[in-house]
Amino acid sequence: MLVDATSIPANRGGVARYIAGLLAGLRAEDRSVTVVVKRADLDWLRTEAPGHRYVLAPRYVSARPLRLVWEQLVLPLVVLTLRARTLHSPHYTFPLVSAGRTVVTLHDATFFSDPSAHGRLKRTFFRVWTRAARARAAATVTPSAATASEIARFVPDHRSPAVPNVVAHLGVDSTVFHRPSESDLARFRQAHQLDGREAWVAFLGTVEPRKRVASLIAAHAALTPGSAGEPVPTLLVAGGIGWDDDARAALETAGDRPGSPVRYLGYLPVDELRSLLGGAEVVAYPSIGEGFGLPVLEAMACASAVLTTARLAIPEVGGDAVRYVEPTVEGIRDGLAGLLDDDDERRRLGRAGVDRAATFDWAACARRHIEVYDR
Repeated sequence: MLVDATSIPANRGGVARYIAGLLAGLRAEDRSVTVVVKRADLDWLRTEAPGHRYVLAPRYVSARPLRLVWEQLVLPLVVLTLRARTLHSPHYTFPLVSAGRTVVTLHDATFFSDPSAHGRLKRTFFRVWTRAARARAAATVTPSAATASEIARFVPDHRSPAVPNVVAHLGVDSTVFHRPSESDLARFRQAHQLDGREAWVAFLGTVEPRKRVASLIAAHAALTPGSAGEPVPTLLVAGGIGWDDDARAALETAGDRPGSPVRYLGYLPVDELRSLLGGAEVVAYPSIGEGFGLPVLEAMACASAVLTTARLAIPEVGGDAVRYVEPTVEGIRDGLAGLLDDDDERRRLGRAGVDRAATFDWAACARRHIEVYDR
């Protein structure tokens, strides 16, 4: 079994969390695989998921266009040299000549269902590879039933017998994402110059149109002090700046100035995320389309009160442990105001979120992958 981990991005978000979590889950299930990895990610991945055999990809693979060329021309030779019976390509693209022995992960179907949320080049690229995977790969994996359903709707399977498209819910690392300690929160406040009593609302994720960050910023600006006169909590936004022009302009104007009503923190170290999420009065994630919604799960694991939307895969993750709103400025504003003014409800959601998050673990995710590999 060979896993291609060369798609890990430099910031180690998104697909990196999936790959590291899956590999850790495979070891928890007593499965060891061979992993091809970029040199820059070797030590990190060995630490995150020990017990596997790691082999290095050439240095030029760090350049994305060259990685795609290497994937098509060289990776098939790696498969043959290592005598791998099965290849797992965990992020859409895969070597076409090895398709018959390849499992491909398709994370998202919004390139079809919500094309306006993506640039033309990105939309076209991922549509082409999704269609190729469903037409040529031995099997595909999706992180939610909602995504599997959307892919079946937009990319019908014309092969006989049908190609398996297996749902494997993602997991959460409870050693990283859990209720933050007082010392965690104190370090976070000090690192970001937050006043000892300053409250905040948090957003974590890539700032792209479907996340509705611009609407969140406008909704936050429309909040008024609470019924007991509490000041409006600061809005802390963390993650990549992405390609939402309206949100980008607002966040670049806001910057990261202590005392400001909105602050853009950029990428945060993973060890700070439980404090950002677990220390927030509310974690707001008003996305209109998710293949899974990992930030929602991670916030729940940190005992956060989560405000999100009942769109696509999010209800599979949040269940009845989150508050759902419409992703409009008014809907987000009213949802935030209601939670900020209800301490008991925030505590209830926090407890429910911890319990629900505990049902999503990487070992369970790995077991679903093992079923595909063995098949």
